[in-house]
Amino acid sequence: MTPAFSCPYLAQVRKRERGVRIDVMAETKMVVGLGNPGDEYIDTRHNIGFRVVDSLAESLKIKVRRRKFGAHFGEGEFSDKKLILLKPWQFMNRSGQAVATAVGFYKLGASDLLVVTDDMALSPGRIRIRAKGSAGGHNGLADVIEKLGTESIGRLRIGIGQSGEESDVDFVLDKPAETDRLLLDEAIKRAAEAVLCWVECGIETAMNTFNEMVNRQ
Repeated sequence: MTPAFSCPYLAQVRKRERGVRIDVMAETKMVVGLGNPGDEYIDTRHNIGFRVVDSLAESLKIKVRRRKFGAHFGEGEFSDKKLILLKPWQFMNRSGQAVATAVGFYKLGASDLLVVTDDMALSPGRIRIRAKGSAGGHNGLADVIEKLGTESIGRLRIGIGQSGEESDVDFVLDKPAETDRLLLDEAIKRAAEAVLCWVECGIETAMNTFNEMVNRQ
């Protein structure tokens, strides 16, 4: 179901789908999905950031195939802005250098960056957007914060739930059970919408819209 809110980003998606050219871009935004490279990590809980980037790449027809900065990335456009989709191609706890290198190359400010991660502190399928804050125990986000030298980084966290009797490491590197998988599939769709809202309307609108949407569920 299409969410009802004022940010008109979905119109941009429809323009893209119809092949309508979006005019001169005034800004550059970068979306970073965190995960682990390698086939053995595909569809694991820890790779949900990669999956959001892949979802965006598919809907916006951006090929995330170029290799630079220690990452896989692609460039496209959305809402009159240049949009960079980036997946650091290092293991999770070494994600920061690729992000810092790309941020420096494109001369981006902190407000131009959004990092998408998994989060054990949120129940499966919930999403939460914040403009800044600590890493909350997430090693990949911690490395990004360290390499950029600031906690003022936008982040979109997707809940994967608690590990229970399983170790945290085994839990995040496992694929979710069917019930959780369905919740996470829906969360990825909402997260991709939230990213586009952030690109077009900014972090405050994205937070107010999608954080409140979760609270109403």
